[in-house]
Amino acid sequence: MYNLLHLLFRTLFSLFFRWQVSGADKIPVTGGVIIAANHISLWDPPVIGAAITRQIHFMAKEQLFANTVFAWLISRLGAFPVRRGMADRTAIRTALSLLEDGKVLGLFPEGTRSKTGKLGRPEPGLAMLAVKAGVPVVPTAIIGTNNVFREGNLLPKFKIIFGKPLIFTRDNKDGLADISGKIMEEIDRLLNEEKHNRNIAG
Repeated sequence: MYNLLHLLFRTLFSLFFRWQVSGADKIPVTGGVIIAANHISLWDPPVIGAAITRQIHFMAKEQLFANTVFAWLISRLGAFPVRRGMADRTAIRTALSLLEDGKVLGLFPEGTRSKTGKLGRPEPGLAMLAVKAGVPVVPTAIIGTNNVFREGNLLPKFKIIFGKPLIFTRDNKDGLADISGKIMEEIDRLLNEEKHNRNIAG
């Protein structure tokens, strides 16, 4: 099912949404890795999933699993629930297990969608997982998915940019807050770099 939907979304985004993917070659082809992205739309998970060749497992808010049918679908696609606003040990164990098994974990550090499109403050979970698992974190910038199907936007266009992987080990002297800050700074840099390129282009 995952491979079928992966192909479907790649085709959809290519033909009708004029998407652009940059830096996908920076994602490690094997081993555990965390994709850490800004979150501006419900389109973000399928956009990230379609942009990379490896299957990604998203940590998703538990409310999405309230509907039995939808819960079955997203579970089959690799998503698992997390209770927001608290230390969900079950979700943490699941995430660490996936990373130890060499899987790709998708996280939105802010914990929720940004209504303004601007980056919010990161939750501490990302830094903790990165340090405990010792896997690369790929900062990711998503641009334009919050404008899909808005009035007057007949040909939606959006872009996803994957940055250079960052690695934080148990020997890292930075605290979790500092690590979270560095990841968010890199996401912000990617967003601002794209904005700067757009201004130059026209």
